[in-house]
Amino acid sequence: MQNKYFFDTESILKCIFVNINRAVMNKKEKMEAFGKLLSIMDELREKCPWDREQTNESLRKLSIEEVYELGDAILEDNPQEIKKELGDILLHIVFFAKIGEEKGQFDVGDVINSLIDKLIYRHPHVFGTTEVDGSDQVIRNWESLKLKEKGRGKRVLEGVPMALPALIKANRIQEKVRGVGFDWEYKEQVWGKVREELGELEVEVKAGRLKEMEDEFGDVLFSIVNAARLYAIDPESALERTNQKFIRRFNYLEENTLLKGKSLHDMTLEEMDVLWNEAKKLERT
Repeated sequence: MQNKYFFDTESILKCIFVNINRAVMNKKEKMEAFGKLLSIMDELREKCPWDREQTNESLRKLSIEEVYELGDAILEDNPQEIKKELGDILLHIVFFAKIGEEKGQFDVGDVINSLIDKLIYRHPHVFGTTEVDGSDQVIRNWESLKLKEKGRGKRVLEGVPMALPALIKANRIQEKVRGVGFDWEYKEQVWGKVREELGELEVEVKAGRLKEMEDEFGDVLFSIVNAARLYAIDPESALERTNQKFIRRFNYLEENTLLKGKSLHDMTLEEMDVLWNEAKKLERT
């Protein structure tokens, strides 16, 4: 009797061929979908009054909004929303490329080829002979190659967009300088800096010097962001999770106050604390 786990060479080769063919077809289908998107973009630009009127400047604020919506979906760990928001961002990429094509500046093929060249150039440990011993070295190589790529006279922090929100910008600044070796030798050292900045803030608070208080408060925040980076915490995501947690708890407090026929203005802080602690307890359970 033939062993039920026995397969002949022909069966194995057929199985391998079918799986390879499926992979190729999947990739082909993806390319066809992208081509269809480009065709739809051409048609929208030609026939839709709204799409025809859009410019780089009019799309800019909408693109920023879409990125934040993707950020929300990621924080919620919602795959369907992530998929949808990625589609919205892809639409904007194709839209900007179409405008560039109309101006004779570049098209979507140029965008993709430029990205391919950059990825290959900045990953010599994958596409070349460079050896790395971990992700830290990959980051350092990336920043070093990026500076070479941009040419002489470029500075490490020139790549940080001025329009970034302050919290994200602080994180990116610290990541950039880390890429060239400007960082704490041991991550635990950052807590000394945090305590130092808190002490300096306390001095200015006691003295009542408003301008100096603001300066020192900024230093405290910067040092906290630095600590988050060193411990692999995204400060923007961490703060947003806390924002959402506060909103949930305060909404519970407000809704239960209204159910009692009261207004928040009529509640004492002690009464509010009771409902706040209820909300915390419910979250834990």
